Parts: sequence; structure tokens; C-alpha cells
Amino acid sequence: MSETLDEQSRADLVRYRIERADETLMEASLLAKEGYYNAAFNRLYYACFYAALALLVKNGITTSTHAGVKTMLGLHFVSKGLLEKEHGKTFSRLFEIRHSGDYDDFVYCDKEMTDEYTPLAKAFIQRIKEILEKNK
Repeated sequence: MSETLDEQSRADLVRYRIERADETLMEASLLAKEGYYNAAFNRLYYACFYAALALLVKNGITTSTHAGVKTMLGLHFVSKGLLEKEHGKTFSRLFEIRHSGDYDDFVYCDKEMTDEYTPLAKAFIQRIKEILEKNK
């Protein structure tokens, strides 16, 4: 997204991205409940990805790739102490596992992995919301 947004459009896009994060987190829970752990893990990553996009958009930071989102999040928020390192690590690990699950052969997520990362993804999204709320 390289176009310049006016203040209202930026606020609308941030709100939309957070709504998508929440909705996608619910999708992850439903998929995990049915035993679709690879798909659930994919949705956990995307829920965090949408929240990260909201934070970047709010701050006028643009990127066109998933790796770019990870890089910009680390550069502008984690390295400056605005987002805790543990949350940066969560996002990076979700990125790696999702990428591997989508592109590598014989990669399987299981219930234990999904159970471990679901609360971490929720905490990541909650922290993004707190940062956004503080910077209104």
C-alpha cells in the first residue's frame, strides 16, 4: 500500500485491520477445535499480521511484503522498545512456521504447537491494540 492516506482513511484502515485480526483469531480457534492445526496456525499468523499492519499503517510505515512487515515491526517498534522483544519473537516465529507450512513439504503443526502459540498470538494482538489506543 504505497498511496498516501488522509487521516480519516488511515483511521478506517487501522480499524479494519484490527477487526480482521480479531476475526482471523476466531477462525484459528474454530480450525484448531476441528483438528486442522496447519490451517489454524496459518490463521494465527495472519491474525498477528493484520494487527502488525494496523500498527504500521497508523504510523505511516509502508511495505509490500510479509518479510517487510516483520522487518519494519522490528526496526520501528521492537528495537526502540515500543513493542516488547517477546512479541517480536512471537511474530517472527509465527512468520517462519506459516511460511514453512505453506511452502515446504511434510510440515505439520499439531495440537501442542497450536495450544502454545494461541495465547502468544492473542497477547501480541492485545499489545498492538494497547499501543494503538495509547497513540490515538
